[in-house]
Amino acid sequence: MYWTEFLAVALIHLLAVASPGPDFAIVVRESVAHGRRAGIFSALGVGCGIFIHVTYSLLGIGLIVSQSIVLFNALKWLAAAYLLYIGIKALRAKPAAPSAAELSLDEVVRSPRAAFMAGFVTNGLNPKATLFFLSLFTVVINPHTPLPMQAGYGVYLALATTLWFCMVAKLFSHQRVRAGFARLGHWFDRLMGAVLVGLGVKLALSELR
Repeated sequence: MYWTEFLAVALIHLLAVASPGPDFAIVVRESVAHGRRAGIFSALGVGCGIFIHVTYSLLGIGLIVSQSIVLFNALKWLAAAYLLYIGIKALRAKPAAPSAAELSLDEVVRSPRAAFMAGFVTNGLNPKATLFFLSLFTVVINPHTPLPMQAGYGVYLALATTLWFCMVAKLFSHQRVRAGFARLGHWFDRLMGAVLVGLGVKLALSELR
């Protein structure tokens, strides 16, 4: 009975998660800069961040946030400030000695907790995700669908998101890929910093529709 609804949820989510955004930028940066383990933990953080959106969507809090300009703007500015902070840090990256660039491919200096929190905070504070999940749980998912079934959808969304970004982490943490980016050195960090700053500015200028 609920297969049609589930397939609609899965398809919409696939299209949303595959489009590049802050989550993608964070996972790529963690994977290239710190290796596969950091990339995987940041992907896990993004996936766990999904549970925040699912929880308040089920509780109806998302509707309150979407209807309150003050709350929405507070969330928006928190997320924008975080993206600008990590983006500006990346923009300030300095050239490294060739030997240091080679060592960075072998040594993981990023703690799992830090990588996880980078993904978790980026996803959890994203107001665009708030509106996406609110729309999903109010428009696509029938309000009469049993709560356990809706919670099951949420678990799927979190797992599917985690799996997708784990694949992204695996791709961009491949030794040859990292070696290619390492040759670009600080220019890659600055490029990713510019992307994150751009996303932060775009988010800061966005309006509640």
